[in-house]
Amino acid sequence: MHSSIETSAEMAEAAVLPQVHEVHCDPRPGQSSPKLPKAMQQPAEAKSPARWAYERIILYIKNFEEQLDSEQEVAMGFAGGEAGVMRIEGMGYFDPDIVTFYGSDSAGTRTQLVQHVTQLNVMLRALPKARPETPATRIGFRLARDLEEHRDPEDGRDSQG
Repeated sequence: MHSSIETSAEMAEAAVLPQVHEVHCDPRPGQSSPKLPKAMQQPAEAKSPARWAYERIILYIKNFEEQLDSEQEVAMGFAGGEAGVMRIEGMGYFDPDIVTFYGSDSAGTRTQLVQHVTQLNVMLRALPKARPETPATRIGFRLARDLEEHRDPEDGRDSQG
């Protein structure tokens, strides 16, 4: 039961705002549903499918990285074919419907995946650090910070265009 009174406009807006909900059989710290940053607290209709997929994947990557130890980094696995696993080193989107992942495979070969949002499947994996002598790379935190820094708080659009 709500303790506040909402106008019909607030109720209608809340019905279309992004929400996330998860249940785990053995909840652990950091495994809870990610908190939506301000950049994502607007109706999904205001964004392209590519932008919307990009933002949600960032949340999953960041949340996944929060559960890794200092010897692990995030990677993604591919279904089918010989593609294998790619260490995630960057991510982007191309409106209206393309999401791109940049990284390297297990042999250190530069890799890029260009994916249409209707075909998007991402399996996050924990891999040992590529270079044991350096701190683990945390791309999810960098991506989340970029989401917040490149927003115009007045109208929700990218500040660069």
